[in-house]
Amino acid sequence: MPVLVFDLDDTLYPELSYVHSGFRAVAEFLSPLLHQPAETLAAGMIAEEAEQGRGQVFDNVLRRHGRWTKTLVAACLRHYRQHRPQLALYPDAERCLARFAAWPLYLVTDGHKEVQARKVAALAVARHVRHAYLTNRYGRHRAKPAPHVFELICRREGVPPGQVIYVGDNPRKDFVGIKPLGFKTVRILRGNYAHLEADAAHEADRRIYTLDELTAEFVAELVG
Repeated sequence: MPVLVFDLDDTLYPELSYVHSGFRAVAEFLSPLLHQPAETLAAGMIAEEAEQGRGQVFDNVLRRHGRWTKTLVAACLRHYRQHRPQLALYPDAERCLARFAAWPLYLVTDGHKEVQARKVAALAVARHVRHAYLTNRYGRHRAKPAPHVFELICRREGVPPGQVIYVGDNPRKDFVGIKPLGFKTVRILRGNYAHLEADAAHEADRRIYTLDELTAEFVAELVG
């Protein structure tokens, strides 16, 4: 039986919902310091992120209230990373995981290992997959595009790469390291990278718009 492996952010849930959840946690922390309602602060951060990106959100909210210090920015970042997020799977992800419940399913995700672990916990992904591989637990040099954890999955399941399908959203790193080894790849076109054009080396074998397109027939055709 083929093995299905899923990316996390913007594949199984909208990554922006984590960002907004983090902003709300930081807003709760800053509210008594800035004498502003947490709801107001969070709404301002969300609006700024939508217009200018998230890079300077904490710096800017502190500067607007005359409270910027390097220490406070670091504290905001700490609250953001350590908060317990409120997250939900995409509806099509819920349907997909249920549809393939009898199959060997895995998760592979990059990023801060503690942050990613809290996301996995919030989404209750562990009840759907045999194992969630957080690549940074193996060292940053083994994050995507490195194939290390995919090779671990092959050994664990006793299958060749051609029987393993990875579903992800980021053509910059999700597929380029594993395609040459024979792994099958599927790119879901949503999230930050939906409109990114990729060359042949970085593009997946197949592209889909929703996980509802991922069916047993689709998988059978892909693995041949």
